Amino acid sequence: MKKMIVGFLLILSTISFSTKPLVVGMELAYPPFETTDKYGTPTGISVDIANDLGKYLGREVTIKNMSYGGLIPALRTHKIDIILSSMSVTKRRSRSIGFSIPYAKSSLAILANKKSNINNPLDLNKKGMKIAVKNGTSGHVTAMSVFPKANILVFDKESAAILEVTQGKVDAFIYDPLTILKNWEKNKSTTIPILESFEETPQYWAIGYGKNNKELGEKINKFIEFYKKNGSFEKLADKYLSEPKKEFEKRNIPFFF
Repeated sequence: MKKMIVGFLLILSTISFSTKPLVVGMELAYPPFETTDKYGTPTGISVDIANDLGKYLGREVTIKNMSYGGLIPALRTHKIDIILSSMSVTKRRSRSIGFSIPYAKSSLAILANKKSNINNPLDLNKKGMKIAVKNGTSGHVTAMSVFPKANILVFDKESAAILEVTQGKVDAFIYDPLTILKNWEKNKSTTIPILESFEETPQYWAIGYGKNNKELGEKINKFIEFYKKNGSFEKLADKYLSEPKKEFEKRNIPFFF
């Protein structure tokens, strides 16, 4: 394994960069996957993956920060080359952009207000229930199909949606379990986490690219396959997610990698 990793790094170090940078779209608001450090520099798991992908392709990387809902339009109008922003593959998205093979998987969880008397996900599918979702996310799409009787309120930022839950203005917020657990820890007096699955399948994350750019898609797939084989995803998990991984295992929640 060590020889494979060393060999991979040697290959990357000898690749000469082409002049055209690889413009990567992501919303830098989802630590530890996509965020910024105290100097405003992009950092996180997705940023590391993007930089290694750029080395693999022989292209410099430019991170373009934008709202999550604006990522697909930006890709379709050629403002960015790829999307690497913890994006789940869905049928609707696949109609407008291409997706690589999955590199991670997640599920959805619920942060509920204690006074809403929600004990399981199905309690949300009632008239009068208010569910907060982040615009364009899998939670947004899933809430509309799984909880048709509820009132779905769409927010541009997860922090705004979480605030609505903690203040009791909405009954619940649907997002990934990492975010749900983190915010429950901060708001134990007003919220409860509901981690019971209400999806038929996990949310598979992949890299988005232009639907007609199949050549780039094939190169990205080869990169992901190699990245998996040489243990790079496990290294990123140890670097950024060591404590959450333990919590996931304790609660029997499937881990990202």
